[in-house]
Amino acid sequence: MLTFNIRGENIEVTQAIRDYVQKRISKLEKYFEKSVDSTAHVNLKVYQNKDSKVEVTIPLPYLTLRAEETSPDLYASIDLVTDKLERQIRKYKTKVNRKSREKGFKNLEFTPEAADNENTDDSKKLEVVRTKRLSLKPMDNEEAILQMDMLGHDFFIYEDADTEAVNIVYRRNDGRYGLIEAGD
Repeated sequence: MLTFNIRGENIEVTQAIRDYVQKRISKLEKYFEKSVDSTAHVNLKVYQNKDSKVEVTIPLPYLTLRAEETSPDLYASIDLVTDKLERQIRKYKTKVNRKSREKGFKNLEFTPEAADNENTDDSKKLEVVRTKRLSLKPMDNEEAILQMDMLGHDFFIYEDADTEAVNIVYRRNDGRYGLIEAGD
């Protein structure tokens, strides 16, 4: 069951806005297992040019769903971001189910896999300005690339399901993907 953390920047989050966000995002729960409890973090921003930006992050046990949309209408932005999250879930579910059929598994339930692993360092100094902890989930290269793309990151750290080694996939400057495998 989803709980909501809704914040507004340059906007007062009224009960009507809160209800609309909860109604739209709650529709995504049909894709999750019944036992999943998570908090949907929703950030609503209104800019001086009156554009409205909606950012939604839903950390799940093995996956972090994240999407953002900007439009002149706040409610339209909420609808667009919900649609984007639903497309991400469907794409991931299709990929997981296809993989399970290829490997010969039957009746695999949709269980998201990944962890938010964003790490930013905006300064030129050798100073750590942000630290994140993540738990590595076993997966293959394709699934790691899918997770990286869903999160909008340029790299993704994961545990290889076959070798149990820590690997990193990354987006190359030419748009293709690279793999860094940990050695012994």
